[in-house]
Amino acid sequence: QVQLVESGGGLVQAGDSLSVSCTVSGRSSSTYAMAWFRQVPGKEREFVSYISGSGRNTIYADSVKGRFTGSRDNAKNTVYLQMNSLKPEDTAVYYCAARRLLTDYVSDYPQAIKYAYWGQGTQVTVSS
Repeated sequence: QVQLVESGGGLVQAGDSLSVSCTVSGRSSSTYAMAWFRQVPGKEREFVSYISGSGRNTIYADSVKGRFTGSRDNAKNTVYLQMNSLKPEDTAVYYCAARRLLTDYVSDYPQAIKYAYWGQGTQVTVSS
């Protein structure tokens, strides 16, 4: 079974930057497309970003486009999300998710149900 572990969350001020990472267990991490979701208590889980197994295709939610950048280092079995110009509304628990997918392109990337593997989440809090 694939296991995901997030790290890097914390408390920052509005306008600051923060990076979170997700380490994937096992081998062949390049066969898994990855995504970041975030969730606030009482709210629906929200899609944030997607990155293909190769790293060649990235997709972002409109709410974070231009501020967040996803990347991956398959040699380290790690996916990253660099978050810049953070806003209070970015406050949430951030989860990484994985699905086995070999193609660089997919249309159902924002659907949480499509991801078979999930991390425990890391808290990101942005103060005003």
